[in-house]
Amino acid sequence: MKRQVLLLAMTIVFHAGLFAQTSIIAHRGAWKNTKVPQNSIASLDHAIEEGCWGSEFDVYLTKDDILVVNHDRDFHGLEVEDLTYQELLAKKHDNGESIPTVEEYLKRGLQQKGTKLIFELKTSKLGKERTMKSVEHSLAIVKKLKAESMVEFIAFDWDACLKFRELNKKTKIHYLNGDKSPAEVKAAKLTGVDYHYTIFQKNPNLIKEFKALKLKTNAWTVNKEEDMKFLIDQKIDFITTDEPELLKTILNK
Repeated sequence: MKRQVLLLAMTIVFHAGLFAQTSIIAHRGAWKNTKVPQNSIASLDHAIEEGCWGSEFDVYLTKDDILVVNHDRDFHGLEVEDLTYQELLAKKHDNGESIPTVEEYLKRGLQQKGTKLIFELKTSKLGKERTMKSVEHSLAIVKKLKAESMVEFIAFDWDACLKFRELNKKTKIHYLNGDKSPAEVKAAKLTGVDYHYTIFQKNPNLIKEFKALKLKTNAWTVNKEEDMKFLIDQKIDFITTDEPELLKTILNK
């Protein structure tokens, strides 16, 4: 009887592996085809409605230590790191939204369980110390909201990735910059990598090498059908895209 149960379990795992599919991460939310601002609450809502596995968003720390969601160093001409959150409220997105705090953004995302929240911590222009402080604040807000199971971190700053791991042994953290080998990422005990898609195209064996070490693989920012198909054929775990609708169509064929 035990042998039969074991064989059944192995069969289920085998077939699950056969049908494992690349997952979609909406880059800055689903904004391009929905005509809403990037990194807005509206773009997050659309990514969730689209059924994306994850929705990526970018984070900076303001002068008064408030984490806010924005990609560029400025918000409609206002320098994010040089100003307080209240000062940033002087401008709005085109749809009338103010720049979201991370707390507001996460609370909205936590109203559902189907779409992961992919938290990109931006490197501070004010130096390494400020970036490290941003790591601490990021972990603190996720803990406060009990959002650990829904949030995965990504960062270009290698030291920031190491700091995330030092402060939290279980949080999922992926490196973005593209210059670390599978062995280096494994030694740092990170979850995986999120590299520009051209890096994987230049080295078609790289995805297999990461997977052999049980590291997750993601590619950014993939907007052309031929590039999506290449990565899907390579069995990459995730694709980050401004075109989640297109990628969904390709995956459903």
